[in-house]
Amino acid sequence: MRLTLHTDLALRVMVYLAQYQDRLCSISEISRFYDVSHNHLVKVAHGLVRKGYIESARGRMGGLRLARAASEISVGEIVRSMEDCLDLVDCTTCRLAPGCGLRGLIGQAMAAFLHVLDECTIAQLQGEATGILSILSTQQLPPTQTLQQR
Repeated sequence: MRLTLHTDLALRVMVYLAQYQDRLCSISEISRFYDVSHNHLVKVAHGLVRKGYIESARGRMGGLRLARAASEISVGEIVRSMEDCLDLVDCTTCRLAPGCGLRGLIGQAMAAFLHVLDECTIAQLQGEATGILSILSTQQLPPTQTLQQR
C-alpha cells in the first residue's frame, strides 16, 4: 500500500496544526516548514476545509486551524477521505476474478491496514512528533523560494 502525496501532506498538515492549536497557521508557514510546494499545499488545505477537518480564516491575519480536537480525528478517517481509491489491485478485468481467492485476501489485508490507522488519532501522532517538532522549531525555517530558484 502506498499513499498518495496528497494524503501524506494532509496528514502532515493535520499534525502541524495539532502542534500549534493556540494560533492560526498560514499555508506559507506550513509549506516552508515541510519544504513542499505552496500550490500543492493550497489544494490539500482546500480539501481538508471542504471535508470539515480544518477551518480557514481569510485575510491578512488569517490562517488554518483544526475544526475538531485532534483526539477526535483518526488517521484512518483522513486516509479514507483523501485517497480516491484504496483498491490494491483492479480485479474487474481479470478472467479469474469470479473464482479467485486473491481478491478476498487483499480485501482482508486492506481492512487490517485501515483498522490499524483507525486506532491512531492525530493527537497521538502529534504527541509522537512533539520531540521532532521541538527540535526543528529551534532551527530556522527554509527560506521562501522564488519562482526563479525553482
